[in-house]
Amino acid sequence: MTRTLATVTSAGGHPGPYELALDPARSTLATAAVVARRAEAARIDALFVPDLLVFGAQGTIGAQEPLIFVAALSQLTSKAGLIATVSTTFHHPFNLARLFGTLDHVSNGRAAWNLVTSSIGEENFGPGELPSPEERYARAAETIEIVNALWDSWKPGALRAGPDGRAVLDPELIRPIRHRGEHFSVEGPINIPPLPQRRPVLIQAGQSAAGIALGARYAEIVFTALPTLADAHAFTSKIRAQAAGHGRTPSLPLIFSSFHATYGATEEEARRLVRERLETIDYDKGRALVADMLGGGVDLSEAKLGEPLPESLLPDLAAINRRRGRAEIFSRLIREGRTLRELIQAAQDTGHWSVAGTPEQLADAVQERFEAGVLDVLSLGGLHDDVQHDFVVNGLLHELRKRGVVKDDYRGATLRENLGLDLP
Repeated sequence: MTRTLATVTSAGGHPGPYELALDPARSTLATAAVVARRAEAARIDALFVPDLLVFGAQGTIGAQEPLIFVAALSQLTSKAGLIATVSTTFHHPFNLARLFGTLDHVSNGRAAWNLVTSSIGEENFGPGELPSPEERYARAAETIEIVNALWDSWKPGALRAGPDGRAVLDPELIRPIRHRGEHFSVEGPINIPPLPQRRPVLIQAGQSAAGIALGARYAEIVFTALPTLADAHAFTSKIRAQAAGHGRTPSLPLIFSSFHATYGATEEEARRLVRERLETIDYDKGRALVADMLGGGVDLSEAKLGEPLPESLLPDLAAINRRRGRAEIFSRLIREGRTLRELIQAAQDTGHWSVAGTPEQLADAVQERFEAGVLDVLSLGGLHDDVQHDFVVNGLLHELRKRGVVKDDYRGATLRENLGLDLP
């Protein structure tokens, strides 16, 4: 099968700070329905729903519960995959196996799990402090082992059609998993029938050393922040080398990168939009944002905007308990001599890949990473906005399809087929 770039869009657009869904015409589900239908009409591979577990995080009230949200979208679509973000730190594997298994059934094989270990929210799932990254990833690994075993606990042929067309169950082909581990004890088997995809697609978000180790071993797709081509090369080489050590296919895991795009009808318009955006930055709040990117506990109140930060402010990465991958990115930017102003500007995109230009110029940037083998899945935002939708669909996607980077249509009925992923 010819390699092409898969495309994913955020299902609910980007609602403004503290926007409540009180008006049905402006509700998050109504917005998501518009995005979902537009995405499927544009042959975008999947809809993505992120999550936040606390009030007021990142300037918003929070987020709709992703699994319920994508289950609703499954009834408005027939081809687009459905990616729900769910934490292993605050959920039990037996429930996760049933929830995503049911989503795979109600969507006819379009479910995907974006696995996160969470860097916030422990106050709502107490008692206790947030575990260390190492502990969170150890729990995540055990969760994956259990969930996969549960999905596999019904062997092929356990449920089949009999001569009269009725379902015939062979209990000899349904076995308990009898898991006894550090964090969980799960007898099994799962109590829902075999899934259309056998296993939903597993996506993992995280780029610290522990995150890379987990993704290399288990993930089919890794979602990560790679601001430069050099970052993308380094990350891809590292995670695929570790994956090869587990005996995995050389092309796995697929690399899923966020893409913060500023579109302009001309290059000058794109530059103007970037300039206007930079002019709206509150640099006092930006200091706090950079401090957060560095793991917190750094006082930047007296630092001068036009000067680089001293390396003495670099955090001890091993001691950081939250978003260690972000701290690694911003520590590297400090070592490169970036000024505080530049760090604050980079923090507006939280260290993600940010490009501005015409659709053709944005297509150049995407094609460069795709042909370098460091980009397999691309996030596309803005479908909720009429102007952005036109730039994305009739501009960027049209250009990428003309170049053969993105396929013209869905490949099959399931998300696995559309992403070119074999059954586990």
